[in-house]
Amino acid sequence: MEIGPKMALDFVEAGDGGEHSFGMDEKFSKTLPEGVSSRLVYSDIVRIAWPSFVELILTQLASMVDLIMVGQLGPWALSAVGLTTQPKFLMMTMFMAMNVGATAMVARYKGANDPEKANGILRQALLLTFVLSTVSSIIGYLFSEPLIAFMGAADAQTLEGGTIYLQIQFLGFVFMALTTTVTATLRGVGDSRTAMIYNLIANGVNVVFNYLLIYGHFGFPEMGIAGASLATVIGQCVAFVLAFAAIMGNRSYLHLSFRESFRPNWDALGSIFKIGLPAMLEQLIMRCGLIIYSKTVAGLGTIAFATHQVCMNIQSLSFMNGNAFAVSATSLMGQSLGKKRPDMAQAYCSRTQRVGMLVSFLIAIVLFFWGGHIVALYNDDPQIVAQGAVIMKMMALIQPFQSSQFIIAGALRGAGDTKATAVITFITVLLVRPAFAIFSINVLNWGLMGAWVAMILDQLIRSALVLARFNSGKWKINGMRIKH
Repeated sequence: MEIGPKMALDFVEAGDGGEHSFGMDEKFSKTLPEGVSSRLVYSDIVRIAWPSFVELILTQLASMVDLIMVGQLGPWALSAVGLTTQPKFLMMTMFMAMNVGATAMVARYKGANDPEKANGILRQALLLTFVLSTVSSIIGYLFSEPLIAFMGAADAQTLEGGTIYLQIQFLGFVFMALTTTVTATLRGVGDSRTAMIYNLIANGVNVVFNYLLIYGHFGFPEMGIAGASLATVIGQCVAFVLAFAAIMGNRSYLHLSFRESFRPNWDALGSIFKIGLPAMLEQLIMRCGLIIYSKTVAGLGTIAFATHQVCMNIQSLSFMNGNAFAVSATSLMGQSLGKKRPDMAQAYCSRTQRVGMLVSFLIAIVLFFWGGHIVALYNDDPQIVAQGAVIMKMMALIQPFQSSQFIIAGALRGAGDTKATAVITFITVLLVRPAFAIFSINVLNWGLMGAWVAMILDQLIRSALVLARFNSGKWKINGMRIKH
């Protein structure tokens, strides 16, 4: 079994879980525990974050290449693919939320040095994901056309293209879902490198098949938008095979054996559900808010929605900084609380936030000065490029806040404090963003710019609320109460 490099947590004693260890009013000293240096803490953060950063960035770049290739078919194709995004994520809500619980519990057992229970969580999480994703894929496939119509397809061509794209996505849904569960549990034990490797290979396969199937090169059929979707599914199946190959046998801390029981373990499932259900509520709230928001923008017409989709795709790339360091925050928070050391959890979180903030400034510079050129890669329509360039500058200004929000929210989830993040999401994504978008578009007549002002307002308020929640210290009590 792989032991891995020494972590800062290895140099501190486990706490006793007493009130003095995590009192809400306690102000932790900036001085780290004896034997622990800032360099060692930063090393832990970067060791977990950099593979996730590389993986997420290159995954999103593959998505960008996918959309750039689709964009050459015309603005209608960009709109068609864009309309599939929220329905697909809506169907992913259940198992993605349960993955949050699996990550937190695996991290907790890793911190408590209990590999048997960590691997039990892995098996239960895979069982749960298989059931939930199978149901979701069947429903999604059968209702693909009504979902695309509901999202606001402006014409028959967009409706047909979006329906075909979404149906093919649901054919590979179970394989993608199981892979995300493996990835989530690996990240829980701090192993982000393995997920990076198999996802990068899968993304490479995706891009190659995009080239072959969208345009029909090297004797492959010219499938257009359907080829782009099929290429994605092929890449997901490759990731599935490699992910399960990585956890088979006893070569790593997390390992899967089909000789072990896969029957429901209600204690383990209860632990996952306790954290996962509020996370599922959060995701459902988020998807409902984003669907209302997306439908509002779709009403502006094909060109405006194509511009919006391009900018959302680029924004997703900027999310990867916050997401990567959130992986570190979630894993290290869970492991610290598993060792009953909330002081180390706070030390990890504050330093993770600093590193993420530094990277966010670099991303902001790129978006501000070269954002218009990036937009032009998708489609050279003058209206798309001009509006997109302005939106990129707006996006650049919120990068530090966006990064901080992702990281702190990741830390709260690692502590199991998912109810608070659900409430914050309800306020910002379901109320603030769609309400102001509708008001600015229909009353103020700000058009697409109004939708993005609503987006920025959402991000700023959400950043302030998650920071206030973290600073309250309530995650320390909630995190230490979770049954190990």
